[in-house]
Amino acid sequence: MYNNILVAVALDHARNSAAAFDIARTLATKDAAITALHVLEEIPAYVAHYIPVEQTSNRRIEAEAELKAELGGVSGVKPVVLSGHPGSTVVEYATAHGIDCIIIASHRPGLQDYFLGSTAGRVVRHAKCAVHVIR
Repeated sequence: MYNNILVAVALDHARNSAAAFDIARTLATKDAAITALHVLEEIPAYVAHYIPVEQTSNRRIEAEAELKAELGGVSGVKPVVLSGHPGSTVVEYATAHGIDCIIIASHRPGLQDYFLGSTAGRVVRHAKCAVHVIR
């Protein structure tokens, strides 16, 4: 059983995260904290220069609203939206906040995953806590 669980939510994928939250509740202790984390990919600096600042802040506001909508009726879950590389950001957040279990979805690996690595693969390799991968 875990006291501090992080559920990584990829809003840009068509996957429903309800199963991940069911697993989180199953693995959680009675008073466990559950965090839903979505990571916005950073816009490269050479492109960000041409994008209005308000569009970047609107992107974050929209992601926060979408994450809250994804949570729907799930209570007791803290929504968090960060910017960065998804794999690294999930691991850094988990380390900084004392997460003891990360729940993350993964797709079936393809040839591109052997060269680039998937987000779930990166989290599994670098997290200092338990990682539960959902297929």
